[in-house]
Amino acid sequence: QVQLVESGGGLVQAGGSLRLSCLVSGSIFSDNAMGWYRQAPGKQRELVASITSGGSTNYADSVQGRFTISRDNANNTVYLQMHSLKPEDTAVYFCYLRVRYGLREHYWGQGTQVTVSS
Repeated sequence: QVQLVESGGGLVQAGGSLRLSCLVSGSIFSDNAMGWYRQAPGKQRELVASITSGGSTNYADSVQGRFTISRDNANNTVYLQMHSLKPEDTAVYFCYLRVRYGLREHYWGQGTQVTVSS
């Protein structure tokens, strides 16, 4: 019932910027966390950033100062603004939602490819 759809990925040059969006459809509880994981071929999945419904954020050390996560609760959308992109940021980025209430369901988007050229 709950669906997450990412958009905004693409090919950019090193040093460039990109903004990812994740739109959530369906009803969700207000107490939740959303964020982004990324995974490159042959590497483990890495948590990039997260944000709770209350606005508390967390970032991976590798992106701190370059990426900003935000959310629009009225429109059920979470964003990842990426600046100063590096080739090592190349990965498939997955949006997720974790309910922090009741059954504590997890939901995932289909992923969007981010490729940073040198």
